[in-house]
Formats: sequence, structure tokens, C-alpha cells
Amino acid sequence: MSANETPRAYDAVIVGAGHNGLVAAAYLARAGRSVLVLERLDHTGGAAVSTRPFAGIDARLSRYSYLVSLLPEKIVRDLGLDFRVRNRTISSYTPVERAGRPTGLLVGGGEQRTREAFARLTGSDREYEAWQRFYGMTGRVAQRVFPTLTEPLPTRDALRRRIDDETAWRTLFEEPVGVAVEETFADDLVRGVVLTDALIGTFADAHDPSLAQNRCFLYHVIGGGTGAWDVPVGGMGALTDALAAAARTAGARIATGHEAIRIDTDGHTAEVAYRTADGEGVAAARHVLVNASPHELAALTGDAAPEPAEGAQLKVNMLLERLPRLRDPDADPREAFAGTFHIAEGYAQLATAHAQAAAGELPTAPPSEIYCHSLTDPTILGGDLADRGYHTLTLFGLHTPARLFDRDNDAVREELLKSTLAQLDAHLAEPLADCLATDADGRPCIEAKTPLDLERDLRLPGGNIFHRALSWPYAQEDSGRWGVETRHADVLLCGAGAVRGGGVSGVPGHNAAMAVLERN
Repeated sequence: MSANETPRAYDAVIVGAGHNGLVAAAYLARAGRSVLVLERLDHTGGAAVSTRPFAGIDARLSRYSYLVSLLPEKIVRDLGLDFRVRNRTISSYTPVERAGRPTGLLVGGGEQRTREAFARLTGSDREYEAWQRFYGMTGRVAQRVFPTLTEPLPTRDALRRRIDDETAWRTLFEEPVGVAVEETFADDLVRGVVLTDALIGTFADAHDPSLAQNRCFLYHVIGGGTGAWDVPVGGMGALTDALAAAARTAGARIATGHEAIRIDTDGHTAEVAYRTADGEGVAAARHVLVNASPHELAALTGDAAPEPAEGAQLKVNMLLERLPRLRDPDADPREAFAGTFHIAEGYAQLATAHAQAAAGELPTAPPSEIYCHSLTDPTILGGDLADRGYHTLTLFGLHTPARLFDRDNDAVREELLKSTLAQLDAHLAEPLADCLATDADGRPCIEAKTPLDLERDLRLPGGNIFHRALSWPYAQEDSGRWGVETRHADVLLCGAGAVRGGGVSGVPGHNAAMAVLERN
């Protein structure tokens, strides 16, 4: 669509064709509203895309976001999406050396097998039984909290009554999660595995008084009412492709290569100015939904910018000719890499890495976690790659805040990648480099993205994958009825920075659409 082809007025103009914007577009268009989606890039999907990053290799990787937990089945059902996920049979594997012997903790494969793995590592059933009690508690919270994400925001007291468990409330909502981890578990490795869910994309210590780690932990254990993190069949782009198709089928117009540059509003009607390769244009709307960060929203409306955001992760995509063998003789690589493979994530290691990064230094033992998409869903591998034993690996590094890359992003990226892979190699029976595939130009199939890379590529503020610190899933001052409202009555925030945003959920998109439909 060129600038002079754009119709003048719409019921809703949506800025950004990431998954939340597409969810909102599909809901509104299905309700009979006229919808225009403006997308800066030449494709839809935002961070939830599948791409072929390695030259000449038909492997379609989830390049940025990569697992699904927080997407309500309600959205898939309401929009009639052709989208599926698969459960991972293994939850996690964490290698460690004990008494000079390589071993590890495998969680999954059935209750008896998991119990035996805990006993083999720790010498008794104590940690396993504590694990069962702790995650039984989080599971009950998940069943009560997750359905509220697509409802109007409950008050804090209402959510507390709904949870109906004062110990759980104190553990998750009032005390630093490190308190419960230390009181519940004795083994350092087990403590670390539990804590990691509080640190994904969140730079915080276990005892951070802000409770940023608690909010992160909560969103990682409530998904689907179970806390399970599933593999999107066909890669993450399969979801956004299905959403774009649903929106278009319902009548929404999606204009790629259209960058919104300004929103003018008097609270009743709004105009969105945009730029294309052919010039500039304006679209009028009764409602504007911004599927971008709060920082982008402020820039578009001319409002004061919010507090700076900062990401704290390293994302690495790899393609292997084969899975590497492990030093742990009891570990099958096809199981160990099928779930979350924790690296340098003991409880003390996580604390040390955080302290070093907070002091402005790269962690000497960078913590990270890996999983292999293609073990659960080989459809992302084209041609005969799967038959030849090829596999993808996705690595997500923790405790690497954006500030560490300011001095020289390229050099620090390379240094961090090298030390991160060295931590993995310490648990392998062969170097990972020996297993990497090569692309059509003979280069190893590996790419790394720092927070600064994500800020440049996707306009994530500071590279923060949640756009800003995660919020509690209850009403707070100025949070509005749905958690998407702004100070402009006809402008809504439907991106990850909305209340109850973060992760690939579609929740802010759903809630912004509901807020619009309630008003008409």
C-alpha cells in the first residue's frame, strides 16, 4: 500500500504488527470494525518470527522469542488460529560435577524417574519432596491467576482472595523469592534451577527488594494454568503468520513498510502520521492501539518518556550437524537438550554472576540455558537436514545487562559468547564447535544477539524483552480497567509494556481490543 492509497479514516489504527497488534486487529476486525495495521518493517511478527539466518541452509529458527506458555487457549479458539504447540517430555537437565564426577539433574520423564534423579544427585528424597510441595503451590496459584489475564484487572485484594493461600501470597507477592528458595531447598543446584525462572530477561538478585524477580517468576510459572513452556510447531513465526491470516481474513488491512511517526489526539479522535518509501501519509482513527514499547508510545504522542528500560540477556541461535555427547554417562543428549539445559546456574553461581555484572564486569561464568527445538518439532528443518541428524540449539544467557556492551558491542558480544560456550563445553565430551554446521559460505552456523542488537533490530528499549519491568497482574494506580489505558482516552497500549504484558501471550492485544469494544 502506498501513502496515497491509504483510506482516510478507520475505527482503529494499530501501530506495530507484532503478535499483540495482530491479536487486537483480528478481534476488532471480526467484530466488524475497520482496522489498519501500520508496520515499520517489511514483514509482520515483530520478535515472534521464524527466519533462515544461515546462508543456504533451510532451517527456520525462532530467531528472537522461542517458547510459548502465556498464550491463552481462549485466543487461539476465539480467532480460529491454525496453530499448535507440543509439550516437551523433559522439563530440564542441569549438569554438574560432584566429588570429581560428572553428573546432573534430569527433571521429567515421569514421577519415578525424576524422584530417582533427585535422590542420585542429593542422596535422599528430601529435595524431590520439597520440589513437589513448592511446585504444587505454584500450580494452584497458576490455576487461579492465569484465567484473570484476559479479564478486567482485579484489585490486589480480590486477587489475594482468589488465590486463597496466604503462604503462597507471601512467597510470591510480598517476600523476595530467594527467601522461599532458601527455606525450601538445601541443595545449591536445585536452588539455582528454581531461581532461574525469576531471572529470564530480568537483571535482579534473589533478594532484590523491588521484587522484580518475583514478578518475573510469577509469569514464568502461571502460563496455561500449569507453568508449562511448550514448543510452537513450525517455529514462532507459525503463530504470527496465523494471526496475520486471521486478521486479514476478518478484513483488517496490514501495511508493512509503514512507519508511524506521530500520533495527534484530542481524546475523541486521533490521527496517525506515517512514513513510507514513497512519502508520508495520515490515517484517522477513533482509537489508536500502540503495539510498541511505552518509550515508543511517549515518542509518538509527545508525552514525557518513562523510566529507562534495560535488557539483560544474550540470545544465541545455532544449527548443529549432530548433538554433542555429554560427560555425564547417564545423560542422553536427546533428552538433556529436549528440555531446558541449565549451564552455570547453581544458586551461588547466579549470585556471583549478578554481583559481577552489577559491578560493571562480564560474569566469569556466564549463566545460560539451552533447548533444542528440533527434537520436539523437526518440521523447522527443511530438505533432509533432520534425516542427516541436524538439530537447532537456542541459548538464552542471563545477567548480561545492556550497560556492559556500551563500550564496544561487537567486541563484548564476542568475548561473552566465547566464555558462555566455554561453560557449556565444560560439560560436553566433545567441543560444541566440532558439532556446528557450516553455511553455504563455509561459516559456522551460530549467531548471537545482545541487548543492544535487540534495541537496534526491534526497537526494544535497552534490549528489554518485556519493554519495561514486568507488572503485578492486578490493578494499581492509573492502570485502568484493562491495564492498556493511557492518559489519552482514545490511545491504548497493546504491547508487552502493558499491565500483564511480557512474553508471547497476546494478552495485551486481547485486552486492548476488549477495551475498545466495551466503549462502542
